[in-house]
Amino acid sequence: MLRTLLLLLLALVPLSAGAAEKLKALIVDGQNNHGDWPKTTVMMKRYLEETGRFTVDVRRTQYTWNGGKLLDEYPLNDGRKYQSLSKPKSDPDFKPTFSDYDVVINNFGHSAAAWPKETQTALDKFVHSGGGLVVVHAADNAFSEWPQYNKMIGLGGWGGRNEKSGPYVFIDAEGKTVRDPSPGRGGAHGPQHEYQIVVRNPDHPITRGLPRSWMHTKDELYQQLRGPADKMTILATAFAAENFKGTGRHEPIMMTIDYGKGRVYHTPMGHADYSMECVGFITTLIRGTEWAATGDVTLTEVPKDFPTFETASKRSFE
Repeated sequence: MLRTLLLLLLALVPLSAGAAEKLKALIVDGQNNHGDWPKTTVMMKRYLEETGRFTVDVRRTQYTWNGGKLLDEYPLNDGRKYQSLSKPKSDPDFKPTFSDYDVVINNFGHSAAAWPKETQTALDKFVHSGGGLVVVHAADNAFSEWPQYNKMIGLGGWGGRNEKSGPYVFIDAEGKTVRDPSPGRGGAHGPQHEYQIVVRNPDHPITRGLPRSWMHTKDELYQQLRGPADKMTILATAFAAENFKGTGRHEPIMMTIDYGKGRVYHTPMGHADYSMECVGFITTLIRGTEWAATGDVTLTEVPKDFPTFETASKRSFE
């Protein structure tokens, strides 16, 4: 009788956040103009798995491009055969089952070969129906000829993007969001450097409780991104200083996009492994991925080593 009573009481106790069912994440990669991509995929996978909130799979195109020796240093060991090529090539068999996951993290980049139409349609349906998508750095350079993808990411650059792709979007000195339809190429950056992140929406689950401004480690600062920017919310910006060949404007550096019933978290941060070692990047990637998957963030603890207003903070990835 006592044992039965205890079991009934335990059944009434809600699961703690740590005991909640894990979210299923999928990282897709294989072709990227940024040569660190085999390592940065492994970094993001580890960052997410270490929280205990996610399981993470990786699906890679059969034909890889620009991975170099890092393909051997950071193998997937998934039993699949890959062919490293000197230029991008479309993989007709790249058909991940997105519907098996809660969230997809895109680590493709500029000049990546187009996905099969069936795969494009599948991602569009997945996100539109309520799935999550995370767009990291050069992923907003990719697939410029894919209209639905441009809507999903909100803003993009390079790949022939111009005024036909949508307006430039930035925040002016008065804090007002500007949508500038002026003609011109989409996408640019100056030399890499540390720069300050300024939170513009402190009440969003991804940014809630974080310092209002903090230093990010050495990275490219994307500027002059342009696109549809429909149902897009700017969470944070970075000032593109003219002494670093910048626009002199506050450029979007963390964004969310509502796409149908789905959610997209887009960060132009993350150029290289050292950029992804930033504690600010790690924290917001984790939060952004959980939000994209669920619409909320339970991983709310702010790390003790989070960067400050004046000083960047990084964790060496071994």
